[in-house]
Amino acid sequence: MVYKVETITITDTSKGFTAANLALARSQYGRDVKKVTCTNAVAQIRMWEDGTDPTATVGHIVGIGSVFSVDGENSANFRAIRTSAVSGVLSVAYEV
Repeated sequence: MVYKVETITITDTSKGFTAANLALARSQYGRDVKKVTCTNAVAQIRMWEDGTDPTATVGHIVGIGSVFSVDGENSANFRAIRTSAVSGVLSVAYEV
């Protein structure tokens, strides 16, 4: 069940999911995030799920229009950065 959605702009500084939205699963539903599903728009990004900060040239490439999921256990460690001068935009759905 999706409990929260948001849009995250991925800029030239590595960033992750919104901590308050991750914590909302436990406070509202008494359980942790199960999965976070994302769709990337506007520009290519790079990402890691282990807490390592990606760079514009290092990390898994996520193309425009790509849909990917991050397991709940890795969601707090997710980090992403844009690969060019144009920022990516993630449509994010948090699920319990």
